[in-house]
Order: sequence, then C-alpha cells, then structure tokens
Amino acid sequence: MNPSDIAASVARLTAPSTIADPYPLYDRLRPVCPVKGYSDYPPGTVPGQDDPVSAWVLLSYEHVANAARDHRTFSSGDPLQEASSAPTLMLVNHDNPEHDRLRGIVNMGFSRKRMEAEAAPVQEIVEELLAGLGSGDVDVMAKMASVLPARVMVHLLGLPAADADRFRHWATAFMLSADMTAEERQASNEELAAYFIEKVSAMAGALAAGEAVPDCLMRALMEAEADGEKLSVEEVIRFCITLVVAGAETTTFLIGNLLYNLATMPGVHQRLKADPTQLGAFIDETLRHSGPPQRLFRIATEDVRVGEADIKRGDWVALFFGAANHDPDVFPDPDRFDMDRPNLNKQLTLGVGIHHCLGSALAKLEARVLLEGILASGNEVNFGGSFPVPQTASLLNHGFERLVLRFSPSKKEAA
Repeated sequence: MNPSDIAASVARLTAPSTIADPYPLYDRLRPVCPVKGYSDYPPGTVPGQDDPVSAWVLLSYEHVANAARDHRTFSSGDPLQEASSAPTLMLVNHDNPEHDRLRGIVNMGFSRKRMEAEAAPVQEIVEELLAGLGSGDVDVMAKMASVLPARVMVHLLGLPAADADRFRHWATAFMLSADMTAEERQASNEELAAYFIEKVSAMAGALAAGEAVPDCLMRALMEAEADGEKLSVEEVIRFCITLVVAGAETTTFLIGNLLYNLATMPGVHQRLKADPTQLGAFIDETLRHSGPPQRLFRIATEDVRVGEADIKRGDWVALFFGAANHDPDVFPDPDRFDMDRPNLNKQLTLGVGIHHCLGSALAKLEARVLLEGILASGNEVNFGGSFPVPQTASLLNHGFERLVLRFSPSKKEAA
C-alpha cells in the first residue's frame, strides 16, 4: 500500500460500514501497522464538545498484546476523559500504583463468593425473560440483551429494580454507541452522575448513622478495606458508574452476538443442545470471533519502537483487540467460527494484564445462564421478519442496535 492508500484506509476506520464489519479493513491494514493518523474519541468524551485524539493504529496480536501488558510504557490515563464533562471511570483509566491500590480494595467487595451468589438471581431473571418471549418476533437487543445485564446490575448494587430501564440509555450515551447530539449526551452523563451521587451518598449517610443497610455490592465497596485503606465516597460513585457504562454495555453486545451466532449457525446450535457443557467454548470463541470491545486508547509514557514505528512520548496509541483476535498468525483461518481452537484462552476481548476485565466472570455467568435456558427450551432460533441492524455509531463496541429473532419449537419437538 502506498502512503495515500494507507491514509485513506485509516480514515475509513470510523466509517459506519467499517464499524458494522471491521475485519476486512483490519486485514488490509495489519501488514503496514503501526501507522499514524487514526482520529476518534475515547469513551466518556462528548463528540461535538470534546476534540478527538489522533493515534497510532496497532492491529497485530503481538503488538496489541505486548502494549496491553506493558502498562508502564502505555498508560491508561486519559487526560481528555478526565477533562471532559463526563464522569471519569475507575480502574479503566488508572495506572499503577493507584490501579493496584484501587483494585485491591474493590476485589474485597467484588468477591468470588458474591459473584457466585448472583447465580440464583440471574436464573430468576432469565426464566422471567424467556417466559415472556412468545412465538412471534422479538427484538432481543431491547427485550433480552440489554435487560438482563441492567437488571443484574441493579440487584448487585442494591438499587430499585425499576431503575434498570435507564441504565441502557446512560451506557450507550457514555460509551458512544448511540447517535446523539452533544447536548443529549451531556444531559445523559449529568443524569447518570447525579443518580449515583444521590444513591451512594444516601447509603454512606445511612451507614454512618448506624442504620440497617441491606447487603449489596455498593455497601461492600464502601466497607471494603485493604492494607488499612478504603474507597472514598467519590471513588465508590465512580466505580458504580464504571460498572454501568462499561460492564453492562459490553455484556449487552456480547449477549446479542451470542444469539446472532445461534441463529446463523444451526450446526453449532445443535451441537450445544446435544452437549451444553460446550457453552464455555461457544462463549469464548464468540468473544474471539465477534467480541464487543474493539479498541481502547493508551498514551506512550516514553519513546518506544513498535515494529517499524518510532512512537514518541505523549503519542496516543489505539489497541485494536478485535483485530488482534483475527490475526491469522495466532488464530489460523480467523474468520471461521471454531469452538475447538486449542488457544481460545489467548483471545484479548476481556483484556490482559492488570486491566483484565474485573466483571468477566459475571458477564460469562449471565451469558451462560441465558443460553442454558434457551437450549433447555428446545426452541429453534431463527431470524424474524426484519434484517439485523448493526451498531454503527462507534468502533468501541461491535454488535447490534436491533436484532429481531424468533424462538419456535423445533419440528422434531412439535411432532
């Protein structure tokens, strides 16, 4: 590729057609990367109000994985997001030693025991969602994929169940996966921040007054202590916001992609029906093959050479996890969905190193329980009466804005 072709290809990374299906362009650009000039917005900024960043593009597995692990050279600190009117995130935008301090405390509240205790509530929510499906067309993004994570999150945080309806709107505004004006996005971010300021402050006041407060993750975050340190009220507020905008949003798109794969891969569906123990491999290969998180930004803290590129201190770098997961040097025939790949644990969708997703176990739990319910029903999963509508607002996440499916008894079951 000549320089003008490279520049044109990099510019197309933000095109709606690329966001809907980025993998062909990744393949075209991967041999010449790293290259400069990718202009886009970090999560939590407000397009039209904040400026985009201009970044290096990293697409190969080697480059992305090494940079993601090297948190000292490639900082997660995001001055644009911190300066934006949107609330700042916890852990996602922190480096060590602050990251380890915060994560050490958060881990106390986000314990394995607490996550395991969510299995029963997740099961109840899934049963309710599946019971209401009926035999007609269902937009699973609106009725299932966004509802399950939001309802699980409000239960986990000890918030009113009715508040779950607002979580999806707040998340898509913050994570840029919905087309909105700057004013609409700003208003949504302000509403999100005000909500958690009110809820967390009220619980903190109740605890300080010695009032009885039900056990929940929000309370656990306030009480968690590691090496004599606790989270401040402001840090708890920001962590709750992070859970809603990053955790729930990613899980929503993951569930949509899993259901799309069931509908388009009948052989895989039948295999899972015959052996549901393979659901783990199905989820992992979906994370690799069509995982929601596509890219995150980092900032170089020193001059560094990556491949043939000399990246300077202060340069922005875009790590394309979705492209790394389709690198044929690591995943042969990467566009083929293959649950039997021996290296599925190498997929990068849920992060690597210190920034491995804290909520990955919860996301997989929600996906697994939902899929188990669908498999147990014996229903076929097919497209409904309208075409899938991909999310085309931002390359942050890969998934569907609208996905209409039909769940109907299999012909064998009906007979």
